[in-house]
Amino acid sequence: MKKYLVLLACAILTSLTAVKAQEVIKPIDSIYTPTADAAADLKAAYKKAAAEKKHVLVQVGGNWCIWCKRLYKYVNDHQELKDAMHKNYVVYHLNYSKENKNLPILAELGFPQRFGFPALVVLDAKGKVLHIQDSGLLESGNGEWYDEKKVAGFLRNWTPAAINPVNYEK
Repeated sequence: MKKYLVLLACAILTSLTAVKAQEVIKPIDSIYTPTADAAADLKAAYKKAAAEKKHVLVQVGGNWCIWCKRLYKYVNDHQELKDAMHKNYVVYHLNYSKENKNLPILAELGFPQRFGFPALVVLDAKGKVLHIQDSGLLESGNGEWYDEKKVAGFLRNWTPAAINPVNYEK
């Protein structure tokens, strides 16, 4: 009987751990929130980035976009990429859909939608656009997924440390 109670306890703990892990990652079909107040959300992201000495990484796209979902899943499925992203960036998913195109914000960000979706925008903690990335350049070339080295390079090259001139004056 003890054996079964131990197994039951292990099963419960495993399922609780799985639920907790899923809370961190949004369901793939609801990465973007069309009703979000993106201006307010970005202000909060800038404030958090300043406090944590990070940049803000905006992924522009929509729940309708298969490549947006693929990028989100790809990063979350590769622990090194996920760690690099969250170590150096406050991440925000800016919605672009028929319900809400967020055109005024996209204008402020330099019209990143010109590259297609998802478009990635790196901003400093004050909201200054540092880089707009065409995510198509991060793909593997086989038309199916992203390339781990390319995504890692992008994340590495736009960190606060990577663009800090002090690191290059020696």
